[in-house]
Amino acid sequence: MPAPTSTAILRNGETRLPSMQSEFSAVVFSGGGCRCFWQAGFWATAAPQLELKPKAIAAVSAGAAFACAAFGGATDAVLASFIRRTRDNPRNFYPGNVLRREAVFPHEPMYRGTILETMDAAVLERLRTAPEIRVLMTRPPRHVHSIPALAMGFAAYGIDRLVRRRVHPTAARSLGFQPMVVTVQSCKTPAELADLIMHSSCMPPLTPAYRRDGRAVIDGALLDAAPADLVDEFDRTLVLLSRRYEELPEHPARLYVQPSEDPPIKMWDYANPDLIQAAYDLGRRDGDTFAAERLAAH
Repeated sequence: MPAPTSTAILRNGETRLPSMQSEFSAVVFSGGGCRCFWQAGFWATAAPQLELKPKAIAAVSAGAAFACAAFGGATDAVLASFIRRTRDNPRNFYPGNVLRREAVFPHEPMYRGTILETMDAAVLERLRTAPEIRVLMTRPPRHVHSIPALAMGFAAYGIDRLVRRRVHPTAARSLGFQPMVVTVQSCKTPAELADLIMHSSCMPPLTPAYRRDGRAVIDGALLDAAPADLVDEFDRTLVLLSRRYEELPEHPARLYVQPSEDPPIKMWDYANPDLIQAAYDLGRRDGDTFAAERLAAH
């Protein structure tokens, strides 16, 4: 397959164009850390123009946070809160804190703080009536202790994402890592919602090592950064990626959408507010382009 063009979309096996509101029964918000601000901008412009009303959402890692923001009506608040926090945070690593016995990475309090500030009881109530949001986490093999499990998981992730450059990795699953899926609608409080998102994003040492139901959990993206199989029962799925790939999967029931160019922000860069805004603005431009193309095709 030739490399994708500079436009945001690549169609895979399309044979028909149904009405806009029913075009996509499900949506996937992939992981990608700060690159997922592209998704936020894309959805903020494309969804209202196309009147997209999915029946279910699959999400993982930071994609879970942005799915909750989008369907809870909190995208603008999340953007403003995180930009403010990154503006007040000059670095991503504070080695001097070792001597003070303080955290050397600022990521967990900034991430969790943004969620708790912007996703309050009112947002959670809106999410209860939103389409079901299914959040993916990774469980390490039972027989492996936490530190070796993390090393194995990250090695598998690196092989699939950096060497094989796959949208849907397979290495971690072959090593015995297993999925755990929890719905946003099962969260009873904003604190539980924050825990769920953080568990799906768990990436020590940038975050603490988390446990859920008595077992370790790590970033769901180690299993699949775009977990479309969580919504496989639906006949038409829009998969929102957060980075560009040279080749996208062929699937008759899915449309994979990638940025027109790689978002300028790195996954765990919590110290560059201008790049956060730039990633969001790129998403808005790509969302406008996508919507215009879909409407023109009808």
